[in-house]
Amino acid sequence: MLKDGKYAAWFRTSHGGQGTGIVHLAQGRISGSDSFFTYGGSYQVDQDRFTAVLTTRRHTDGMPTVFGPDEVEVNLSGICTGAMATCSGHANEAPEVLFEATLIYSQNEVPATDAKCAVVKLKPDKLPKAMDSRSRPRPPRVPGPSKSPLT
Repeated sequence: MLKDGKYAAWFRTSHGGQGTGIVHLAQGRISGSDSFFTYGGSYQVDQDRFTAVLTTRRHTDGMPTVFGPDEVEVNLSGICTGAMATCSGHANEAPEVLFEATLIYSQNEVPATDAKCAVVKLKPDKLPKAMDSRSRPRPPRVPGPSKSPLT
């Protein structure tokens, strides 16, 4: 079943275009972005199968879209197996281009304030007495006399 949450998205087309982005799914709504485009749309789930309508809109000048036009509406269908979903479809504006995407569910990370950290106490009398060759400071380089290419 397709879960609500954040997904890493990898997409590719039959014409060799590909890219990555982040997609958020929540209660039938799609939102997300990559370096150049924002995504929106909706989806419906029926057990392990889903359908979606995805729209794209450019937010930053740069790389061309994998479809050609910047703003497209893509009709997708796919399956979800555990933490991964795959889908494919076509944009209405570029029906000759097959679009495929793989979505990988991203678990929420533990906020830093809740994370458990190990504290290591060092005893000064147990530290090494001398530095080894890897940590020995190097003497400063003294420039030699410069040679003129003409002499």
